[in-house]
Amino acid sequence: MHTKRRRLLLILAALVLVVLAVLVGVFAGAKYFVGQESAVRTAWRVDVGELLGEDQELGLELRHADVESDLTVLQLVPFEVDQEGFTYYDTAVQDRLAQALEKAKAGGQAWEAGAPLAVLNPYGTGNNGLYLYFETDLETQVTYTVHVEGLPDFTATAADQSGQAYSRTHEFQLIGLVPGETNQVTMVISGSWGNVRQQVSFSITMPETRSGYPTRLDYTDGESGAALSQGLFTMMRTNGYLGYGFFFDNEGVLRYEMVLEGYGLDRILWVDGDMVTCISSTRLARLDGLGRVKRVYDLTGYELHHDIIGGLAGKVIALVDKLDSETIEDVVVEVDLETGAVTELVDFSVLMEAYFRNETHPVPLTGDFFWQAGEWDWLHLNTVEYLEEGDSLIVSSRETSTVVKVENVHSQPELVWLLGDPAFWEGTAYEDLSLTPVGDFVFQYGQHSVEYAGAGEEEGVYYLRLYNNNYWSNSTRDYVPELDESVSESLYGDSGDHSWVYVYRVDENQGTFSLEQSFPVPYSSIVSNAAPAGEDGNWVVNSGISHVYGEYDETGTLIREFSYECTMQGYRTFKHSFAGFWFQA
Repeated sequence: MHTKRRRLLLILAALVLVVLAVLVGVFAGAKYFVGQESAVRTAWRVDVGELLGEDQELGLELRHADVESDLTVLQLVPFEVDQEGFTYYDTAVQDRLAQALEKAKAGGQAWEAGAPLAVLNPYGTGNNGLYLYFETDLETQVTYTVHVEGLPDFTATAADQSGQAYSRTHEFQLIGLVPGETNQVTMVISGSWGNVRQQVSFSITMPETRSGYPTRLDYTDGESGAALSQGLFTMMRTNGYLGYGFFFDNEGVLRYEMVLEGYGLDRILWVDGDMVTCISSTRLARLDGLGRVKRVYDLTGYELHHDIIGGLAGKVIALVDKLDSETIEDVVVEVDLETGAVTELVDFSVLMEAYFRNETHPVPLTGDFFWQAGEWDWLHLNTVEYLEEGDSLIVSSRETSTVVKVENVHSQPELVWLLGDPAFWEGTAYEDLSLTPVGDFVFQYGQHSVEYAGAGEEEGVYYLRLYNNNYWSNSTRDYVPELDESVSESLYGDSGDHSWVYVYRVDENQGTFSLEQSFPVPYSSIVSNAAPAGEDGNWVVNSGISHVYGEYDETGTLIREFSYECTMQGYRTFKHSFAGFWFQA
């Protein structure tokens, strides 16, 4: 008997050790997964061809690009590309590359459409972008078609760096070349009356994707007969492929692979024709249509998390972690694009201290987000919107399943209202700030992508759109809600689970909110977004846990859905026309 008991105890002890080892492994894996967001790229060199010469003054090699082409395609390589700490997101490096291009343009050779100055990825920021420069006798514009055997053609009119629709000098980045494929390019050069002045064709076999990401996505057409909007779907923070941005056309073909320092695109902002976006977890950058980095913004003392948005003129507002704080994901800062200064606008742990201190605790190991164990993620802001009226911020808090409005953010920040399930705030210091729901609907839970969607019929009335994840979880407060049976508590979803696109009408005059439009979309417990696409009322919706994004018509009926590859989740997908940046309007 004694021997059997001892054997049983040994078996139980072994099982406990196995369980603990599994838990430790899962926890460590999850921590590693999250930690990838702050990793910074250390390898920038790509395969290049024959060395043609060196510019000692600029510290650059001039090489043939490692491509097969009818054109002579060059590549510029900084001497220090292999050194520790090198990055293309350094304006000093970018200035040297720009000077090299200027030297080549003015080098005495007559660059013509049939024999242009062609440089692959001239600024190191776009793996399959091809810089072209040439001159024409008359003022013309360039429309090009990229043909790849077995794929749909891609046609666009290039946006010239001069900003002019028609010009005698043509300088642009040709977007649309498919990585790993032989691309047949036909350029049609036309005058302002539409008459074709010249037609030039060339072939170029492009390098494979640098990330290893697929160049073609599978898609399924929905029931809507509406047309897809023009533009490129822009995939942001695709886990497993952090440090890149992917741009797909309406046929699911990869047309551009943006190379970042790390992290991923949270959002693309447009400032005077330039792109402003995240390039790592602590830096933003401003780029032009050639891929040149014109300015870099360091967020010293802060780490980006979840969103950036335009604020007052020349300013960007960002959600961040404050690195010396006991809490995370609860601070909003402003970045001045002229000076680079970073100003803290709102620390919600101070603004909502009565809730934070009295009602919440750090994430426990037994929480749904156990990989955050020990972190005080009491609010988890995931979207920010700035409204100049009232100097206001509207933020989305995933942890409380609440949308929050704050006014006077540049002076004395003041809470205005809370939008969500009022029961959540009952008994707290903020109970009286809850807006009153009007109508019969299920509240949003775990929402993302809350955005201003237009003014209402009178002052104080407006609309908000959002991605309602329809997922309840709270790891930092001992609160058990009464949930409608349609609300999921499963991270990966159960059969029949849906997320939703919601449009709310907010009436600040009456202190109410109502659900004006909704439609179901594939389930995603976390991440994800819903945003306008084109000018006909279409939507682009990303369901990150389901690994799909789709375009829907104005009624919420699916036009086309694309499935994509990632590890666990893809954060967001927007659709941009890139008019005036890469393409003519």
